[in-house]
Order: sequence, then structure tokens, then C-alpha cells
Amino acid sequence: MRIFKRLHLFMLQTFLPLFTMTFFIVLFIVLMQFLWKYIDDLVGKGLEISVIGELFFYAAVSMVPMSLPLAILLASLMTFGNLGEKFELTAMKASGISLLRVMAPLIFLVSTISVGAFFFQNNILPHAQVKMWTLLFSIKQKSPELEIPEGVFYSEITGYNLLVQRKNHDTGMLYDVMIYDVSKGGDNATIMLADSAQLAFTKEMSHLYLHLYTGEQFENLQDQRGARQNIPYRRETFFDKEILIPFDANFNRLDDDAMRRQYVGKNIAELRHTIDSINHRVDSTGDDYARILLTKEYVGITHNVDSKTDSILPYKSVVMPARDLNIDSIFQGRSAANEIEIVQKAIADVKDRQQEYEFKALSMNDDRVSIRRHEIELVKKFTLSVACLIFFFIGAPLGAIIRKGGIGTPLVISVFLFIFYYIIDNTGYKMARDGHWEVWQGMWISTAVLAPLGIYVTYKAMNDSAVLNPDAWKNALRRLIGTHISRSVAMKEVIIDEISTDIAISRLDNVIEMSQNIIDSHSQRQSYLQYFTQGFDMTAITELSETLDDTIEYMTSCRDQLVVNKLSDFPILRHLWIYRPARTKAFGYTLAAIFPIGAIIYLVGTSQHKQLKGELKKIIATCDTIKSLL
Repeated sequence: MRIFKRLHLFMLQTFLPLFTMTFFIVLFIVLMQFLWKYIDDLVGKGLEISVIGELFFYAAVSMVPMSLPLAILLASLMTFGNLGEKFELTAMKASGISLLRVMAPLIFLVSTISVGAFFFQNNILPHAQVKMWTLLFSIKQKSPELEIPEGVFYSEITGYNLLVQRKNHDTGMLYDVMIYDVSKGGDNATIMLADSAQLAFTKEMSHLYLHLYTGEQFENLQDQRGARQNIPYRRETFFDKEILIPFDANFNRLDDDAMRRQYVGKNIAELRHTIDSINHRVDSTGDDYARILLTKEYVGITHNVDSKTDSILPYKSVVMPARDLNIDSIFQGRSAANEIEIVQKAIADVKDRQQEYEFKALSMNDDRVSIRRHEIELVKKFTLSVACLIFFFIGAPLGAIIRKGGIGTPLVISVFLFIFYYIIDNTGYKMARDGHWEVWQGMWISTAVLAPLGIYVTYKAMNDSAVLNPDAWKNALRRLIGTHISRSVAMKEVIIDEISTDIAISRLDNVIEMSQNIIDSHSQRQSYLQYFTQGFDMTAITELSETLDDTIEYMTSCRDQLVVNKLSDFPILRHLWIYRPARTKAFGYTLAAIFPIGAIIYLVGTSQHKQLKGELKKIIATCDTIKSLL
């Protein structure tokens, strides 16, 4: 028991520093992504450091749901990768401690973090997001810092364009100033020219005070034009002129109440209450629209509604029975002008009703969008906690399998897995947001995809499976695509039982006979159907391969160096599935019917058949050469 306590303490001491380090590194990276996304809204506003720091603090809190799963994945990979690389994990297993027992303290820790993440999502994150978005919108609405360039029109002041040819940076004097005042519209523009000017803010920072020296002012009098084509204007010459331009340079915070009413600022109870309220409103509105549609009169026909039960009774005719209604009778005895007028009135009435119902549909669609947004935010409260557990059960077993410590290999694997998770999660979110999928389908699809991966790698790690062994993958790839493998035979240093020449020649003749039989039985290229229904005889190939290996093993006891060297010329027979893709005729006909995939398999398979025949001929030629040497 004491050993397990020390082991648990050791695992916690190993994992926690790595988790803390990776969490803040990942949080810094996603925070930089936030900065680059909104850098244009922050630069040139003259904001105080305290405001920017407050925004970054709330943004960092809001980025925790994205950083936490990746930090757990990376930290667990590094922890168990370091243990595997230093053979500490091997020593634990040799002591009879299973991998699950080693992971037990970290499972408890990550479960605690997941529970804390749920309460964080429900209680803290809504307040942080309200503060962040309110502050960000306030910054976006703030006027930019006034910095008028030289020789370029400055248009950041609403309703005004300023051109300054030269500035004195020591005194703040502006020279050769041109001002276009279009605040009253382009037709009533006012143009001011001045040799010099001075610019300052009023005390309350709500207006620009502009003191102009020696200039002229031109003003269009569009409102006084009357019926005349020529537009009068007024010209004014001044030596000293003062004007005030509205320009609010203060930073004004917006009220949090508007953002708090949005879905990002609500906890689970508030989200459920809002969803129920909107659903009730949608249902009530839909019932009202349905009642209007059913009770409204169309061409003299309407429904009959029972006032006591509100049930719809069969149709009743207000003007005439439906069976006696004749549309053509409306135009009888009327002039062509009256007919056109009736048709135009009918079309106008239809268009009015169409626009009315389109507006009603849009209003109800807005409510449905709001319901989906609230449901998405509700499901998000739970997905973070589940994602933390899944990423731990992926990272810890993978670290035990790959046995690579440090930050290199774990970082590459973590980034790859997280990008894969992020793409699936973002796709599901957009499909749920746009109403293409159900909300629960879109929000849980990433969990449904990654959970089997976590179960698989955990099972493989507990059974010491070489799921990431490069040699195993290379061999599987060779079996799949048929890569040639060279045979290497070395002469024995000590030979106890020397081979018999007669027995060796007999074995070689047997190999030659078996190889020739396979060649003779498949002398012609198989047709499309023959390939899928017959293929090569895999049993004969397997027997030949075993016989050849036994013969080579026997011949390695030869004292002749040339004979032993010649044994390396024997090719290794491969047992490729493409030699005979179907084991039954029914399955073969099925593959043949899948066109053009069947045609591609046929072309590749016949090419492999040709290579196999070449290998068999090489076996025969090598056997003949060794016989002559013997």
C-alpha cells in the first residue's frame, strides 16, 4: 500500500508541472490568435494599458475551453512518453503494476479537472464572455486617435476630410490646410482653405477646436437654389476663424445588460428557461398562423371552426358551393379592360399575402435560430468536460506506446490530433447552427469520433501492442502493396551436419517441379471474370514458399561459399491478397460488378501475376545454377 502511495505521488508530481506549463503555453498561443484577429480594432485608438490588459484578461478566460483539452493531451503524452523513454514504465510493469493502475491518480485528477471545467463553463465563462464582448464592442465604437498625416486627406473624422501639406511638430502648427465639410450632405458641402491652423480638443474631449488663420470659405447654398439650374454659393474671406467639429475622443463603455441577455451570458438554468420561453412563443405563433390560414376566406370558401372545442369542421361555402364555383363565369360579360383589372387585382392580392407570410416565416425562423444558438451553448457546458477525459485517454496510452519524451514528438502528435478534433467539432457546430443537423448531433460528433480512438489506444497500451511500431507498419504496407523484399543468407561459422549432395539436388528438383506446375497452370493471362472467380492457387504458392524456405535452411549447412551466396538470389514469395482477391465465386462476381473499381483491381492484379511468374522463373533458374555448382 505504501508503494502505491509513493507511485501516486510520483505520477502527480510528474504530470502537474507539465500540465501547468503546457496549459499556459497553449493559452498564450490562442490568445495571440485572438490578438491577430482583432488587431485592426485595437491599433490607433489611443487606449490605455489598463483597458487592453482588461480585454486580454477576459479573452484569456474565454479561451480556456479551447486550451484545456489540448494541454491535457500534450501533458499526458509528454508524461508517459518520458516514463517510457527512461524505462520507468517498463520497471513499473515488471513489478506487476498495470498501466491502468499507473494512470489511476491521473484519472482521478483529470476527472476532477473535468468537473471543475463544467462549473467553470456554467458559472464563470458566461460572465467573462459578457465582459469581453462588451469591452470589445466598446473599443470598436471608440473614435481612432487623431493623427493627421502630411500631404494626404484624413477622413477619420465623420463628415470631414482634412488635408495638411506641412506640420511643425514642435509647435503643433498646421500649414496649407484644406477642409471639406460634407456633414450636411455632398450638395451642401463647405470648403475652407487656410494658410495655417492650430488643432486642439475641448476639455470634455467631445469636440475638436480648430483655429484657422488667413483663408477663405466656400459654401454651396443648395437649399436656396429654387427652380434655377445654377447653384448659388457663398464666399467668405477671413483672417481669424474658430470652428468646433464634433469628435468624441473618450472611451465610453457600453452597458453589460444587452450582452448579458445573449446566449453567451447565460448559465444552464437561464438557457433552459429561454429555450422553453421561445418554444412556447413559436408554438403559440404557429397555432395563430394556422388558425388564420384555416379560417380566412379564399374565393368565397372558408373553414368552419367550432367555437367551443376550437376544432376545424368541414369546409362551408360563404358565397356559393365549391362544386358550383366557375372561375370563367367571372369574366363573362366584361370588357377586356375589366378583365385585365380583375387579374391585376388578384395578382396584387396574392403578392401581398405572399409577402405577409414570408415576413411571418422570417420572424419565426429568427426564433428557431435563437433556439439553436441557446441549445448549442447548453450542450457546450458538457462537451468540454468530456473532451478533457477523452484527450487524456488518448494522450496517456499513446505516450506509453511511442515512448518518446520531450516536447518534439508529443507536440507533433498533439497538434495533429487537436486539429483533427477542431475540424470535426467546428464542422458539427456550423451544421447545427445552420439547422442542417440536430444540435445534439453536431455538438457531440467530435466526441463520437474520438472516443473510439481513446478506447482503442488504451486497450492496445494495456496489452503492450506495437500499434505504432514502424517495422510492423512497414510489413503491413509491404503485404498490402506488394513491395519486394530481398533475401539475405549468411554462411554458418560452424557446420555440424554437412548437407548431402543427392538430398540437396532432390530438394531443388522438388522446388523446380512445384514452380513449373504453378506456371503451367496459369500460362495464359486470365480474363476479367477468371481473375475474380479463380485467381492464383494460394495454397500452391504457400506450399512452394514453405518448401523453398526449408530447402534454403537446409542448404545453409553447405561448405561451398558460392552455393551459400547463390541462395540469396532466391526471391521471397509474397502472399498478396491481390493474387486472388475473392475466396468464393459469389464474392468474385460481386467485385467484378463494381465498375470501375473492379477494372482497376484487375489491371493491378494481372500485373502482380506477371511479376509472380517472373519470380517463379527466377527460382527455377537459381535452382539450376545451384545444381550445377553442386
